[in-house]
Order: sequence, then structure tokens, then C-alpha cells
Amino acid sequence: MTRSLARRLAVVAALPVLALGGCFFDEDAPEGPSEVPISRPVSVTIEYVQPPHCANAGSRCADSVIFFGSWMRPGEEFALRPVPGTWVWSGTAIRVPVNFPPEDQPYLVRVYDPHLLDTPTAGVTAVRLKIGGQVLYYVDQAGTPAESGLVYVDDNGVGHNPFY
Repeated sequence: MTRSLARRLAVVAALPVLALGGCFFDEDAPEGPSEVPISRPVSVTIEYVQPPHCANAGSRCADSVIFFGSWMRPGEEFALRPVPGTWVWSGTAIRVPVNFPPEDQPYLVRVYDPHLLDTPTAGVTAVRLKIGGQVLYYVDQAGTPAESGLVYVDDNGVGHNPFY
């Protein structure tokens, strides 16, 4: 048998194998990754206890306390309302995506308290903050203007400290 005939026979013999190669691929397989599940949004109660003195803040003591959460887009921050006869400010964060049980990073939360403007945090704090009834125990970058509390939120709008 000549070399050219042997090559032709090898190619002809390989054709059925190459034609069957498509059978090894599942044509019904999805194209790309599956969609990320969108969690159910819930409402969460926010409470902040303001320090009861206003020595260094002057006239800023009557200004509103503003709440920020890492799930919020710019412009979605909101003012908490003072609870009459107390040093507590409260409000409700709406459309908070559920992230508990933990599958990702906890949310970062904080308030801007104009009463604390002249402190090292420049008015930003996560201390004395309660999210969904949970007092926050874990604070990131404490004592700086980037101070934030860490919290998870469940399907009932209840806060959960991380690392428990």
C-alpha cells in the first residue's frame, strides 16, 4: 500500500469518529453562568442614641442625624427623626436586600451626627447604633471618619452581628 493510499484510508476511517464528536456535547446546556438570585427586600428599623451633651458642636445640635448603609445608592441616605423626650433618633430603611444567613460580606452602616463634627470621626459613627433591633458590636475603622458597623439583615428585617 502506498503512503498516499494509507493517508486517504486514515482520513476516511476518521470521518465517522469526527462526525460522532458532536454527540459528546450537550446542546441543551445553558450558555454562561446562571442568574444571581435577587433577594427579597425588607424594611429595617434604625435607632441611634445621640450622646446627651452638645458642648463642642454649638448650633449644630439641632441638625438632623443622617443614616447610610452600604446597600444604598448615592442619594438614598436619609435623616433619622428624634424620638421626643429622649436622645434617640430613629427611622426605617426600606428596600434592604436580605443577606442573612451570611453568603457574602456584611453590610457597612453608620450615621452622620453633626453633634460629633468636632471629634476625630468628623461626625461619622457606628457606635450606639441599632439595626433591626441588634446593637452593633463590630465596628470597622473605629475612631476614624470611615468608621462603620458591620451587620447582616434577615428576611424579617432583624439585624445580626457577624462572627457569631
